[in-house]
Amino acid sequence: MIFNSLPFLVFVAIFIPLYFALKGRARLMLALAGSYLFYGWWDWRFLSLIAMSTLVDYWVGAAVHKEQDEKRRKRLLLLSMVVNLGFLGFFKYFDFFIASFVELLQSFGLQPSVSTLGIILPVGISFYTFQSMSYTIDIYRRKLEPEHDLVKFATFVAFWPQLVAGPIVRASDFLP
Repeated sequence: MIFNSLPFLVFVAIFIPLYFALKGRARLMLALAGSYLFYGWWDWRFLSLIAMSTLVDYWVGAAVHKEQDEKRRKRLLLLSMVVNLGFLGFFKYFDFFIASFVELLQSFGLQPSVSTLGIILPVGISFYTFQSMSYTIDIYRRKLEPEHDLVKFATFVAFWPQLVAGPIVRASDFLP
C-alpha cells in the first residue's frame, strides 16, 4: 500500500477511529491486523516471510535469554542472523550475483544458459529484518528482557507506520 494512494487513505480513515475506539488487547490486535493488512496489500505472498522472521526472533530471543551456556547462546544468535540475513540476502542480492556471474563467464567467452529468477524485493524487508535482529542482539547482550507476548512482539516487527520507510526502532523504545 503506497502512502499517497486511495487505498491508504481509506485504510487510515478506518484504522485511526477504530484504534482510538478500542482499548487494551483489542487495540493491540487491531494494530497487528492493520499492520499485516497494510503489508499484505502490496503482495500477500510476503506475509509468510515477515511472519517467519517474527517467529524466529521471538523464539530465539526467549531461548537466548534462558540459555546460560555462552556457546549455545552464540549459536542461537547465529541462527537468528543466518535466517534473517539469508532472507534479506536472497531477495536483495541473488539475482544480482547470478547476473554478475553470468557476465563474468561471458567475458571469458563462455555462454552459460543461466537466467535470474526475477525476484521481487519485499517492501520493507531491510527495516523489519534489522529491527527484529536488533531485538535478538539486545537480548543476547543482556540489555533487554524478551517480550513474552507474541502479539506485542509481532506488532513491534510489523508496525505499519514505520514498516516500509523506517526508522528502525529499538525494542526498548517500542516494547514497554
